[in-house]
Amino acid sequence: MFKSKLPNLGTTIFTTMSALAAEHGALNLSQGFPNFAANPELLRLLGMYGANGFNQYAPMIGVKELRDQLSLKTKKLYGASYDSETEVTITSGATEAIFAAIAATVSTRDEVIVFEPSYDSYLPAIELCGGVPVYITLYYPDFVIDWDLVKSKISDKTKLIILNTPHNPTGSVFSKNDLNKLAELIEDRDIYLIGDEVYEHIIFDGLIHHSLCTNSVLKEKSFICGSFGKTFHITGWKIGYCLAPKELSVEFRKIHQYLTFSTFTPAQYALAKYLENEDNYLSIPAFYQRKRDVFLDSIAGSRFEFIPSQGSFFQNVSYRNITDTNDTEYAIRLTKTVGVASIPISVFYHQKLDQKVLRFCFAKDDQTLKKAGEILSSL
Repeated sequence: MFKSKLPNLGTTIFTTMSALAAEHGALNLSQGFPNFAANPELLRLLGMYGANGFNQYAPMIGVKELRDQLSLKTKKLYGASYDSETEVTITSGATEAIFAAIAATVSTRDEVIVFEPSYDSYLPAIELCGGVPVYITLYYPDFVIDWDLVKSKISDKTKLIILNTPHNPTGSVFSKNDLNKLAELIEDRDIYLIGDEVYEHIIFDGLIHHSLCTNSVLKEKSFICGSFGKTFHITGWKIGYCLAPKELSVEFRKIHQYLTFSTFTPAQYALAKYLENEDNYLSIPAFYQRKRDVFLDSIAGSRFEFIPSQGSFFQNVSYRNITDTNDTEYAIRLTKTVGVASIPISVFYHQKLDQKVLRFCFAKDDQTLKKAGEILSSL
């Protein structure tokens, strides 16, 4: 009999809810992808490079022009220097980058600190590498990190800490003080970090994205993983990247070259050219804040409770004033009976902690958001 390496892993909740939404004709605010088009200029560039012969394998580490633009952008935004030849790697999506960083770092019985709720790719990667997850639970509504608790969880076996800001699924963001507290804890330890920063440009209300690379202690220990798909509404292109010091990048690339080797070539050239205009990414926070506000305005008179998301595609809402039904059952019921699909927050906890909270994706056109809000306000 074939022995599974991931015996407890089944179909993801995202696949389940999207399929359920399609089956029942529901508005799909579950899975985190936009339902609107990318910028026509970016699409024009993709077509141009494809039509002009840029269709063969890209270099394993990524097209030079795109690596150069990422290095420049990171320096302008965060004041952090990364050599584009030795410290910037283009990947097939941020999920690949995260997997490669875990695989490069974690060995059998190494402990990995994971903050829950957490993105669902972390734990399978840790398990495949023989690592041991050490969970720290964050709670609705603010999901703040207790750094004294983190200190108590660090041991001689701790090899890696995975951090996500802006955070999926909670919509919370790190402060500068969070980075300082973390730096104090690991400065003199052989502990590495993964910064899942795919929503770096999707941040609201004048808040600042505090990348791990803005702290000198953390930068030298960090694999910072990002995504063009999230920023530019092109999730299907699967273009991500990893920024890491040379020593870490060497090990990261050893894994990357045997995962995908290289990434979609014409898209890399298109993105490199598109990044030359910084307004193309500096305008993103306002764009998505308006999306968030359209959705929140549409449910302002409902029985749902919420604190406005600080960042990401997502808004969490509490339905405790409506029913005591567990969150997974309630998410399924809403999809089937009223036609709005969401994600139950409990699925992001290993112990399936039910706090009567659902996650809605507001990366949708205004008509979809307003219609969903109208339906939810009728409950």
